Amino acid sequence: MLIVALGLCAPFLVNTLSFLSILAALWLWAGEPARQGRLPPETLVAAMGAGLRYASQSPPLQRTLLRAVAFFLFASCFWAMLPLIVRGVLGGGAGLYGLLLGAVGAGAVAGAFVLPTLRRRLGADRMVAAGTLAMSSTLLLFSLAPGNMLAVAAAALGGFAWIAVLSSFHVAAQMALPDWVRARGLSLFLMVFAGTMAVGSLVWGQVATATGVPVALAIAAIGAIVAIPLTLRAALEMGELPDFSPAHHWAEPAWALPREAGDRRIMVQIGYRVETAQQSGFTACMLDLAAARRRNGGFGWSLMQDASDLERFVETWTEASWTQHLRHHARVTVAEKALQDRIRSHLAAGTAPEIYHLVTPEPGAIPIPSGKETKT
Repeated sequence: MLIVALGLCAPFLVNTLSFLSILAALWLWAGEPARQGRLPPETLVAAMGAGLRYASQSPPLQRTLLRAVAFFLFASCFWAMLPLIVRGVLGGGAGLYGLLLGAVGAGAVAGAFVLPTLRRRLGADRMVAAGTLAMSSTLLLFSLAPGNMLAVAAAALGGFAWIAVLSSFHVAAQMALPDWVRARGLSLFLMVFAGTMAVGSLVWGQVATATGVPVALAIAAIGAIVAIPLTLRAALEMGELPDFSPAHHWAEPAWALPREAGDRRIMVQIGYRVETAQQSGFTACMLDLAAARRRNGGFGWSLMQDASDLERFVETWTEASWTQHLRHHARVTVAEKALQDRIRSHLAAGTAPEIYHLVTPEPGAIPIPSGKETKT
């Protein structure tokens, strides 16, 4: 309506002014109280690396990102083609375009009221599948050059489908992450969302140039439907989830070196004594524990069996610094504690893990023997 009444620049001006209220709210907001901790804050690069590392070892987040790519790649055709649908397929102008966008918004708002009920009945995976089918129906309806009223109804259905799928992905991504890395994980989701929308828009633009807008819409609709069974195995994490709250059950590690030595690389070794009958269950649990070690900053993880004592196993991993290891202590979750308790249940009676923290020696601290000395 603003475009029709005042011209093309009016919506941009009004939208700019609308941000003033947000800026004022942020200016007046006191913010959350700073958390007092004994560890220094992570640097930007280190924090980004920790987020990427966690994502690489988090199957629930990876499944969410995969499902998001499968949906947004085809759903992007709707947003990319909508101006061309209005002008080329429906023969309308700015008024009709605004009407269809309004219908999309109305469908999304209406969906917000019924989505909680639908999600409880359908579950996350079937909700995403239903939303994908609804978006495919929207694309197919637009490919058939409907009248204006049917186009408005199709746009409303598309808005409902969009909010149903998008909100499901947002919730699944958040529930798959503990507090300390949640913002970083969501930034990865938003990057996948924006990147897939950009790539999809480029692809569908080229398809529409080669085949026409209706054919491009039909291809996108069929592709979205085909993607549903192909991605169902990547189940979203929405049911009973692990407890990601910090466990704080590890004892404070001893540190006898000067404080500046905390920047050196460290190695953690843990010895376990496991009787033969328990070794199969023990090693299975240790493979799950390896992913937790890597999520929290460990690398070079290994589990070795003592060749001279077959009931003795040694777990080893490395961390970038002592400070990073202390962050690992703070980030161990209740769910990871439960896994460690299961591992302890496989140990020989009356034994406990033997833990060693090894630090890279200071350069020059260990003398290197000369050639003459080594001859003896």
